[in-house]
Amino acid sequence: MKRLLLTTLFAAVIACGKAWSAESNDTPCTLIPAPREMTLHGVKRVAPKRCDVHIIAPDNRGDEYYSIDISKRRITICAAGERGAIWAQRTLSQLRDEDGLYPQLHIEDWPEFPIRGFMWDDGRNFAGTEVLHHYIDMMSECKMNLFQWHLTDHPAWRAECRCHPQLNDPQYQRAGRDNGCFYTYDEIREIIGYARQRGVTVVPEIDMPGHSTYFNAAFGCPMDSPEGRAILEECIGEFCSEIPADLCPCIHIGSDEVHISDPEGFMSWAQNLLRSYGRTTLVWDPGLPCDNLSVRQIWRDGSPDDTAIGTDTPFVDSSMGYLNYYDPLLFTAKMFFHTPCYTGRSSENALGGILCMWNDVRAVDKQKIEHHNGMAAGMLVFAERFWNGGTTTENYTGSIMPSDTTQAVKRFYAFQQRMTLFKRRFWSEEMRFWTPLYAPKWDVTLSTPSARVEFEAWGDILDLDALARRYGIAPSESVECRIRRTIYSDCDTVRLFLAGFDSPARSNRISDGIPAQGEWPNSGCLLVNGEAVAPQSWQEPDSYRFHFNTWARPEEELPYTDEQLYWMNKPVEIHLHKGENTIELGLKRHFAGQRFHVAFIEKEM
Repeated sequence: MKRLLLTTLFAAVIACGKAWSAESNDTPCTLIPAPREMTLHGVKRVAPKRCDVHIIAPDNRGDEYYSIDISKRRITICAAGERGAIWAQRTLSQLRDEDGLYPQLHIEDWPEFPIRGFMWDDGRNFAGTEVLHHYIDMMSECKMNLFQWHLTDHPAWRAECRCHPQLNDPQYQRAGRDNGCFYTYDEIREIIGYARQRGVTVVPEIDMPGHSTYFNAAFGCPMDSPEGRAILEECIGEFCSEIPADLCPCIHIGSDEVHISDPEGFMSWAQNLLRSYGRTTLVWDPGLPCDNLSVRQIWRDGSPDDTAIGTDTPFVDSSMGYLNYYDPLLFTAKMFFHTPCYTGRSSENALGGILCMWNDVRAVDKQKIEHHNGMAAGMLVFAERFWNGGTTTENYTGSIMPSDTTQAVKRFYAFQQRMTLFKRRFWSEEMRFWTPLYAPKWDVTLSTPSARVEFEAWGDILDLDALARRYGIAPSESVECRIRRTIYSDCDTVRLFLAGFDSPARSNRISDGIPAQGEWPNSGCLLVNGEAVAPQSWQEPDSYRFHFNTWARPEEELPYTDEQLYWMNKPVEIHLHKGENTIELGLKRHFAGQRFHVAFIEKEM
């Protein structure tokens, strides 16, 4: 069946009688990211007996450029460097069907942006080498080329330190956070080598002077003090000696979310210290003031007008939102409609982007982090956007879906078709809970104590916070919401839907939690043709209700369970009769900081 489906898709391109390019955004091909240019030569799939690889000189398309030509007898790869050859092999692995056959085609491919990264926070939840190998493999499969390794955060310093072994001593680390776990220098070198073989550069992050509670506990002084700087100087010197610049040319020094007495002085000292070891420095922005030799990682979540970037400032874009913050199903749309680096095009300063996976809440089963945050699907859509670039902002604001009649949504549907095939062929386990989104029209009513607004909105998931702002309702106001649509059915039937009334961030954990037995979260209701539909039977009713930020509080140490996240739960059976059926959902925004989202998403039977 898979082979027939792929053959049909390639035949559809040929039937159009023209070559395909990534700019069209409508390819039926399963490749992710889509190649920049592709021409198909015939319907019949072939099994070439040889593969020739030629390394050519880089040109204006960069050293990640590659071409592939597949004919009946041979595959010919031309690559502008080692990484280009690796990407060509990744493309071939996606083109090859389960019988080992390939389509006959020619591809010319290269990335728009030189940096396409993924960040993992090991400081808060220690993953270990096996898990990191898995993440690096995933990155390589979709041509992401930079692994930002956040090695330190409030709970612990995760790199070996011989000159100050207190940094690895569990007594100075946050209790219950993988105490005493760290990577030896041998393991760090092995991870860097493993990544390099797969086209990925590792950028370790040693966050300073903030995010460093463990440091104060171990030494009794903050990093920015004279005593702290002296300790850091020895630690950084040892790290750079053990992990030389040819293995690790860049080091991220963090520098955000901290207030110190001499920010300019500390940052000048820190940047110069790393550069004395031949390293390029990266920093967070907003953060402490840095010079224009450092690459800024922009983490503001906003429009280009809200992001002040100097014309002589190199930067990478992490402003599309963090994986751990948004509804992971809606994030696919949010990322697809994001314009990389605010223009969609690379430049001397617009270097690309880094997708971030923070895991503030303690996790016992580290695999839960991947699924609870939709990591695999997030990687695919990020890889697509930052490989090809371009703008996709038609009628789109933040996380408000455009109408299903727009070209933007049609392109989004086509991309999700590729994601669905990719999931079936390669990442069935990693994307176990991902499902495509559509843009049905809802009639929406938002009511506050002083106002009532009615409007139309589109999407299987509605970001009600964003819609409320659009219609002038302040974030502090309590709101009641009712949404209504019709579903037509050809016969009496039962269909499965995910119903979501709460979408908590997997960071600050602000949430209405699991409600009482027989109730939906946030005073929610679901009616089909006027009849109430009951939720599933809750395993932990009346629990995990945190109407406050849990950072650095005991509640942050309670791991997320599947039941707390609607996308991890079993879908609800919806009984439809022949003809039109009325679907209505309601919920309330009733406490500060609440994520005001509603979801009604059809799942396959």
